[in-house]
Amino acid sequence: MRIQATATLLMENDRVKVWRYDFEPGAETGWHVHGHEYVITTLTDCPLLLELPGGETRESFIAAGSAYSRPRGTEHNVINAGTQPMSFVEVELK
Repeated sequence: MRIQATATLLMENDRVKVWRYDFEPGAETGWHVHGHEYVITTLTDCPLLLELPGGETRESFIAAGSAYSRPRGTEHNVINAGTQPMSFVEVELK
C-alpha cells in the first residue's frame, strides 16, 4: 500500500475548484474518476506513473511549469514515480 498524496483545496467558486497536490516519492492519489474537465499546472518536475482502467500503466514526465488538460470522466491513479517530492495545481472547470 502506498502513502497518499496530500490534496489541499485552495479555492472554489461557481466556475472552478482549485486544488494543490503534494506527493512524497511513491505517494499516490488513489483511484478516482474526474467529474469535470480539468487543467494541471506542474510546480515541480513530475515523473508520473499512471495506473489506468483495465490494468494498463503509463509512465510520463511533465516538466515544472508545464500545463495540460484532460476531459471529464478521466479515470486513473496518479503516482509519484520519482525520488523527489512533486507538486501540481489542478483546476476543475465546473
